[in-house]
Amino acid sequence: MRISASSYSNTAPLIWSFLYGSNHGKVEIILDNAPARSAELLSQDRVDAALVPVFACQMIDGVKVIPDVCVGAREKVQSVRLVSKVDDLRAVRSVALDASSRTSVALTKIIFREFIGVEPQWREAEPNLEEMLERSDAALLIGDPALRIAKCGMRSQKKSEPAIEATGLSDPESKVRYLLSHDLAELWHRFTGLGFVFAMWMTRRDECLIDFAAARDEGLRHVDSIIQNYRPEIPLSPEDMHCYLTENISYSVDESMREGMQKYFELAHKHQLIDINKPLEFVS
Repeated sequence: MRISASSYSNTAPLIWSFLYGSNHGKVEIILDNAPARSAELLSQDRVDAALVPVFACQMIDGVKVIPDVCVGAREKVQSVRLVSKVDDLRAVRSVALDASSRTSVALTKIIFREFIGVEPQWREAEPNLEEMLERSDAALLIGDPALRIAKCGMRSQKKSEPAIEATGLSDPESKVRYLLSHDLAELWHRFTGLGFVFAMWMTRRDECLIDFAAARDEGLRHVDSIIQNYRPEIPLSPEDMHCYLTENISYSVDESMREGMQKYFELAHKHQLIDINKPLEFVS
């Protein structure tokens, strides 16, 4: 069997078993930085199952969702961030989008349209923050590129703080610290009170012979090894990385996240991001 997944650190507990654990050698696994690539492979029927952005279940014909196993967040995700040069998001006139996950791109548009009440100009861009903010007021970063900026001097929004504008990124010591970093799952939770599901395993087959829940559980037992693997790439302390993988990211779908996914698709349909809000079909 062939499966596909993103190589971002937040997927590591879900794929560790296939790379190093009890499922090693039992399947062929294809890894790519962009979650959208896994969705493309699944839509082309080139893999038997894929860990894909949940938006894919509305876009790919005949897809079935593997229940319970996910990449999600109950309140804060850390690795899906909107970085803005202006303090008030109502003043944002343009947003550069890392299009590697259609789920996060759609979530960004929903937050602006439904909750903030503005429609910026949208631009797709490679996940390079400096280049993104050269032409846009804000930038969406997803996955490890978002984690890499977490400790570079940016500040998270606090209601008590005055508005501060940034003038650029050429001098990290004097300017990066003025950028405002918004956690998209946190914004979603603030507006809806619900959790959010970013990605799930999906298949176009009638049945799935892989126990993805057992693979997840095995991976979560090896979080410390996973953290060591990513230390050269992500500038987080082992303690922060452990918090990210065990507290920020949720790998099981609870009721709040299930309701959040339903609300997300309802709003995606309302704002014409999907043509039809198809009910999810699960693998039995």
